[in-house]
Amino acid sequence: MKFLFEKKLSYAAQRLIFIPIIVFLFTEIIFAQSYSIRGKVVDPKSKPIPGVNVVLLNTEFGAATDADGTYEISNLPSGNYTIEFSAIGYQKFRKDNVVIKDELIILNVTLIESVIQTDEVLITAGKYEQKKSDLTVSTEIISGSKFSERNFSNLESAMRYVPGVNMTEDQISIRGSSGYSRGTGSRALLAIDGLPFYTGDSGEIVWEMIPTLEIQRVEIIKGASSSLYGSSAIGGVINSITKDISEKPLTMFNGFYGVYDKPYYNEWDWSGERRPFNGLTLSHSNTLGNFGFNVSLTRLEELSYRKDDDSKKYIGFLKTVYNFTPISSITFLANTFNKKAGQFLYWKDSRNVLVPPDQNLNDRIETNRYLFGLIYKSIIENNIILNIKTSYYRNYFRDNETIPNESTSHLYRGEVQINKNILDDIVLTSGVEGTFSQVNSSLFGNPDAFTIGAYTVGDITFSFPLIASLGVRYDYSKLDSLEGAGAISPKIGLNYKLTKEIILRTSLGTGFRAPTTAEAFTSTSTGGITVKPNPNIKSEHNLSFEFGLNFTPLSFINLDVAFFQNEYYDMIEPGVDPSDGLVYFSNLIRARIQGMEAGIYFDLIPNEFSFSCNYTYLWARDLQNGIALRYRPRHIFYSALDFRKWNFDLGINFRYTSRVEEIDDELVDLGIVIDGDIRVPVYTTDLNFGYNFIAMRFPINIYLTIKNLFNYNYVELIGNLRKIRSYSVGINLAI
Repeated sequence: MKFLFEKKLSYAAQRLIFIPIIVFLFTEIIFAQSYSIRGKVVDPKSKPIPGVNVVLLNTEFGAATDADGTYEISNLPSGNYTIEFSAIGYQKFRKDNVVIKDELIILNVTLIESVIQTDEVLITAGKYEQKKSDLTVSTEIISGSKFSERNFSNLESAMRYVPGVNMTEDQISIRGSSGYSRGTGSRALLAIDGLPFYTGDSGEIVWEMIPTLEIQRVEIIKGASSSLYGSSAIGGVINSITKDISEKPLTMFNGFYGVYDKPYYNEWDWSGERRPFNGLTLSHSNTLGNFGFNVSLTRLEELSYRKDDDSKKYIGFLKTVYNFTPISSITFLANTFNKKAGQFLYWKDSRNVLVPPDQNLNDRIETNRYLFGLIYKSIIENNIILNIKTSYYRNYFRDNETIPNESTSHLYRGEVQINKNILDDIVLTSGVEGTFSQVNSSLFGNPDAFTIGAYTVGDITFSFPLIASLGVRYDYSKLDSLEGAGAISPKIGLNYKLTKEIILRTSLGTGFRAPTTAEAFTSTSTGGITVKPNPNIKSEHNLSFEFGLNFTPLSFINLDVAFFQNEYYDMIEPGVDPSDGLVYFSNLIRARIQGMEAGIYFDLIPNEFSFSCNYTYLWARDLQNGIALRYRPRHIFYSALDFRKWNFDLGINFRYTSRVEEIDDELVDLGIVIDGDIRVPVYTTDLNFGYNFIAMRFPINIYLTIKNLFNYNYVELIGNLRKIRSYSVGINLAI
C-alpha cells in the first residue's frame, strides 16, 4: 500500500507541472490597437546618456536607452501612465499623467547628475519591480558591465566581491549560511530571469553555466527568502537578469586571452611554463515585428596552473520574446552547457600543492546540462499581472573511475503568480508552484522527489513614510523513501524613511530547507574519500532577523549598516562518522550566526572617481558542540577604487578574509589530505584597466586585467591552493 501511495504521489506531482501550461492555454488574450513612445535622454550638456532605465510604473513595459541615448517602447495599450527614467549617477526623473492615445508619442528627457544613486529598481525581493530604497531587506546589485571590465568568465568570480558574501571554492555563503560540501546542495537560490537554476540530484549551483555576457545585472537578496522562493532560499537569492533584446540588429564579439604566472616557489612549478586560458563569445540580437531574439555561443578553455585541472567548456544561450498583444507576451529561454575537464580534488602535499596525489592522476569528468524555460506574462485586468513560468533542467555527470560515478537527473518545475495593485497603496503577490525530479545514478540510486508550495505577500505603503511587507508561504517536500515534511514560513518587514537622508529597515522571518537527494542518498568513493547515505536526515529550519540603516549625509557619500542574527534548527552539515571514518550528512541540533555589515561609498567626482569599502563580522557557532561552524571566516573586508576619464577605466580591488577557525580536521587526521590544516588569512588585490574607442567612432573596448597582483598564496578549502597571479587582455566589439 505504501508503494502504491508513493507512486500515486509521484504521478500527481508530474501532473502538477502541467498546471501552468493549462492555465496559459485558457488565459483570455485581449487584442487591442498598439501605440509607441520614443525619445532621447541627455545630460544638461545635451550629451546622450546610454543605459537609462525607462519604466512605465505598475506595468511590465520598459526599455533601456542605447549608445545614442534613444529609447522606444512599443506595443502599448492606450491609457494614462507614469514614466520613470533612472540611471546610476543621475537624479531620477518621473513624468506623471502621460496620456497615450496617439500612435506615436515623443518624450525627450534631460537628467541631472546625482552623485549617490540609491533608487535602483529591483524585481527579485518581491517578485515585482520595487525601488531599492523601499525594500525591507539588504540587497546588492552587480552591473553586467563588470563581467567584461574585470574579465569575470563566470558568476562565481564576481560573487567574491559582494558585501556579506564569502566563497569557499564554488560554494557560496551569504552571511555565513553555508560552509563547504562539494557539489552538494546550497542554502542560496540561483535563478536566471526568475527561473530557479539548481540540479535535480545534488541541488548544487553551477555558476559556470550562466552566460555572463548576456547578463544585464545580478540582484542579491541577503537573508532567508523562503516566504517567497521556498526551500532553496533559506540563505538568500541570487537572480541573474538577462539583457533586453535589441530593437535593431546588434552583433557583439568578446574575446580574451591570458596566462598564469609562474608559482611563487620553484619546487611548485610542475609544468615549467606559463599556463594559458582563453575565451570567445559571439552573440546576435534583433527584433522582427512582434518577435525578438538573442542568441550567443561561448567557448572557454583553460590549461590551469594545477595539474589535471584543465577544462574545455561550451555555453549556448537563446532568448526569444513574442508579443501576442500589447499586454501579453511569452519568453523562451534555453541555456546549454558542456564541460570536459580534469578533476583536482586536493593536493599531494605542501611541497606539491599544484599536483594531485598519485592515485588521483588523470582523473577526468564530463558533464552536460540543459535548461529550458517558458515565461508567459499578461495584464489580464487593470492592475493585475499574470506570470506563468515552467522549466525543465537536465543534468548529466560522469567521471572516469574504474567503476564510474554517473548520474542523470531531470527537474520539472511550474509556477503561477499574480501581482495585483489594490488602490495605490497595496501590492499583493500570490502564487503556487511545484517541482518534480527523477534521478538515475550510481551515486544516489534512483530516487524521485516532489515539492509543492503556495505563497502570498502584501506590501503596504502608508500615508506617512512607512512601508510594511507581510507574507507567508507553505511548502511540502517528499524525497523518495524519506518521510514527507511540510513547513509554514511567515515574514514581516518594515521600511521607514526617517528623513530624506536616513532610511531604516527591519525584517523577521522563518526559513525551511529540505535535504537534497545527494545529502540523503550519496554512496560513493573518490580520491580516498568515502561518502555514505543517511536515510534519517531531516529538514532544517531557521529564524532570521535583520535591522539596517541607510544614510546619505552628503550628496557624494552613502553609508549602509546592517545587524543580523540567524537561529538554525537541525542544520544540515557534512562530517565524518568517528565509528567508521566515512563522510556523511547529518543534522546539528542548534546553530547560531550573528553579525554585522558596514559599507561606505564615496562618489567623489560624479561618474569619474569613486571609492567604496565594506566590512562583515560573523560569529557562526555550532551550539551543539560549542565550536565555530566550518569554513566561516570571522572577518571579511572588500574595497574598490574606480576611475573613469577620457574613455579610460582604472579599477583596483582588494579583498581580505580572516583565517577560518574550523575545517574538516578529520580528513587531515586520517591522512587523506596531507598538510590539509595549512591555512592563512586571505589578502588579494586585482587591477583592471580599460579603454573605450567610441570617441574615435570605433565600437571597441579593450581591457587588461591582473588578478592576485602580488601572487599571494592562500587556500579557501583544505588542500586547494587558490589561483596564482594571472594576466589577461580582452576585447569587446559591437556592430
